[in-house]
Amino acid sequence: MNEAVNERQLVERCRRGDEGAFQELVDRYKDLVFALIARTVQDRSRAEDLAQEVFLRIYRGLPYFRGEARLSTWIYRIVANLAVQERPRGGSPVSLDDKVARANTPAASDRQFGDLELRDRLEKAIARLAPHYRLLVAAHYLQGVRYEDLAEALRLPLGTVKTQLFRAKQQLRRLLETELR
Repeated sequence: MNEAVNERQLVERCRRGDEGAFQELVDRYKDLVFALIARTVQDRSRAEDLAQEVFLRIYRGLPYFRGEARLSTWIYRIVANLAVQERPRGGSPVSLDDKVARANTPAASDRQFGDLELRDRLEKAIARLAPHYRLLVAAHYLQGVRYEDLAEALRLPLGTVKTQLFRAKQQLRRLLETELR
């Protein structure tokens, strides 16, 4: 409840032209916005440009924000719309290391190295998902956005969001299994 009151007050301060309030909004949501976009768009400079575009759209849209949804849900919707519109540039990511060489190094048995290698594989597999799936996976599993908030932001039935996340997980599993063969 306190969070909702703080959000409403922040939005009202922004609407009145309080630049400090908008900076507070940016500071509060910049990590979420950038993390979601960076998972969808691999080019860091393009991701930064899109994050700026998100905040520009937020600034322009605040007078029209009705407060029926949480502010974070509304912001997520803006991110989702922008990220899905973005067309991939270039090919799929290229592995920096040769799998066989990695497996034969003494450091391969080191747990930290194994964790780093697993994270690297997962990142690369996520990058190969369709943009819509990347966004859902990043939002739900990496940023902790609830199913209900995703459904509201994307204007999809809750079951559809759960199904799409399930399919994204299946595709990730197949990509990871294929890589290990």
